[in-house]
Amino acid sequence: MIIGVGIDVAEIERFGAALERTPGMADRLFVADELLLPGGERRGIASLAARFAAKEALAKALGAPGGLRWTDAEVFVEESGQPRVRVSGTVAERAAALGVRTWHVSLSHDAGVASAVVIAEG
Repeated sequence: MIIGVGIDVAEIERFGAALERTPGMADRLFVADELLLPGGERRGIASLAARFAAKEALAKALGAPGGLRWTDAEVFVEESGQPRVRVSGTVAERAAALGVRTWHVSLSHDAGVASAVVIAEG
């Protein structure tokens, strides 16, 4: 059963400018592993913008309650290349209260825009 669906977009250039303008922002939005590619290089702005959009979409799928911590949702990619989300803390508590057992995530970035769709399934 689908419990919630969220979608979000982020302008890549604007997101990158915000990260440059606010030095600690990346650490408030992302866990350390999200900032790096599997080989250890720093992840590009388009990829980070898509992950940010996924976190916004995830919050919408949960009904956009206040008090969710950005770092309580981690976007990662399986070896197959499929994006996934791992939740903890405030996000896991809200998901459990709603009966969410499975997450479906889709990320994209093209033409200066990053987008994400998240489906919460119970």
